[in-house]
Amino acid sequence: MSEPIFTGPERVAVVVGGGSGIGAACVRELAGHGYRVVAMSPSGRARELAESLGGAGVDGSNTSTDDLRACVDLAVERYGRIDTVVNSSGHAARGPVLEISDEEWAAGFDMYLMNVVRMARLATPHLMESRGTIVNISTAGVFEPSAMFPVSVTMRAGLATFTKLYTNEYGPQGVRMNNVLTGLTKDDPTTVPPEWTTGIPLRRAQSTAELARVVRFLAGEESAYIAGQNLRVDGGEMRAV
Repeated sequence: MSEPIFTGPERVAVVVGGGSGIGAACVRELAGHGYRVVAMSPSGRARELAESLGGAGVDGSNTSTDDLRACVDLAVERYGRIDTVVNSSGHAARGPVLEISDEEWAAGFDMYLMNVVRMARLATPHLMESRGTIVNISTAGVFEPSAMFPVSVTMRAGLATFTKLYTNEYGPQGVRMNNVLTGLTKDDPTTVPPEWTTGIPLRRAQSTAELARVVRFLAGEESAYIAGQNLRVDGGEMRAV
């Protein structure tokens, strides 16, 4: 392995799914607060964004172990460490639950659960050295499932359980994993029709930049005693206690 190019004091973040939306907002937020960011997406936009902010990137899919490994290896080779990993994902199949094919369920399993499991295998040895964090972008529908996103909510309910299991095992070694359960979130929340927000007590959508600040909080030392949690960031939309 080559010597790290960067040896300064900055923390290092890996953002998977950083090409657009919430993931891209996390790249900007972390880079703006002292992190060197290594970002990945299939489109190349995450790499371009990270490079424009002084970081680096990989073109690849969160369902590919080889691509995830390339992202981790780049962070370690370029900057010498990893302090936090942010896992974000795209969209899976929708429709009546019995009309979703086996292949679509399997794709959701890869995209929303195994993406985190695979990245955790790769990144945890480095996070143990830095006493680092993993933050997963999930959905507020995990505990009040929405029929609009059946694959997403089913697989991310499994992610909630995995997060508890991971924390039980690696929390004693100083590594924290948490999930952010997002509500209605848009790059520009002013474009959301008012009727979409009538069930939200705050009567508005949140911006991706606003959510990224929560991710940064969970990634950093301010949240040092928060571990294994599913934090709702949904404007109060979910009613279950």
